[in-house]
Amino acid sequence: MKDIRVELLKSLEGTDLFDLCEATDAAILDGGGFGFVSPPKRDWLERYWEGVLLVPERSLFVARQSGAICGSVQMVAPPRNNEAQKSIVAVQHLFVAPWARGLGVGRLLMEAVEEEARGRRFRVINLDVRETQTQAIAMYETLGYRRWGVHPKYAHVRGEWVPGIYFYKDVPPPGKRRD
Repeated sequence: MKDIRVELLKSLEGTDLFDLCEATDAAILDGGGFGFVSPPKRDWLERYWEGVLLVPERSLFVARQSGAICGSVQMVAPPRNNEAQKSIVAVQHLFVAPWARGLGVGRLLMEAVEEEARGRRFRVINLDVRETQTQAIAMYETLGYRRWGVHPKYAHVRGEWVPGIYFYKDVPPPGKRRD
């Protein structure tokens, strides 16, 4: 797919921090979410990305096109003291830079998360998304995620409430079929 590769990022090398910040800003400005309506200050965003790599429960996946980061997603495992949800992970902050959309980047990122979750023996993936992000919703549905609920006041964007949609997907262990 147009020289796109996905990796689990363990450290920031070379232009990674710059690329992440640029892609994040572009996605936010284009309405791509990440929890922001307008981009945060660059020093805040740089500290955020550096901090993500320090949190043991967070796994940061990035997509690269010709070496430059063009999207990312985070897989968040439960804290060790949460035995009841030890088999469940959450997907957060999936975004693709506008210049890389339509190339299957989001799908590749989600497939990498699913593979990692399966390999680490998680059984369920949860995620949520603004109702306005129709392309992301369509992608999740084609990947087999099931809608289970809607929150009518999920986000407040430019003075208006935006509903959010909640999804989950069973992740069977290797060699087992989904229920």
